[in-house]
Amino acid sequence: MTNGVVTEKKRATDYSYRHKYVSYVTESSILIEGFFPKEHLVKEMAIKKINKTLCIILGAVILLAAISYYFVMSNEQKLNQLSHQTMMLRDENAELQNKLDKLKSFNNVDKAIKKNTTLQKASTVIEAPEVVAVSTKKQHKAIKKPFAFNVGY
Repeated sequence: MTNGVVTEKKRATDYSYRHKYVSYVTESSILIEGFFPKEHLVKEMAIKKINKTLCIILGAVILLAAISYYFVMSNEQKLNQLSHQTMMLRDENAELQNKLDKLKSFNNVDKAIKKNTTLQKASTVIEAPEVVAVSTKKQHKAIKKPFAFNVGY
């Protein structure tokens, strides 16, 4: 390098530098000396469009996943609330069934009859003399048959 200017010989020897950049200024009419990036317009524009399209699709998929996640979580929360209410109703139902069984029990029915005045117990007990029942059974004597011996078979 001489005075900050890259010589043509240096450019020729630097292979990677030479293929990356190209000069749009000829040596005879040097107004601005430097190397500008070589552009492949059609290829780069197609890649940029594809990348932009893929970014938009990816953003839409991420947005759709976030919305789906919100709805799934809200439905799960509703299911948890319904499950909790179901458990509470089941426990309440068991308690009410126990109360119903207690109210239906014989002792409680008897107590309710005692409290209610429509049915009254007898105030006195009438005693009747004992009746002798005649036995109608006939006694049979057990008749035993004599044992018969069999000789030979």
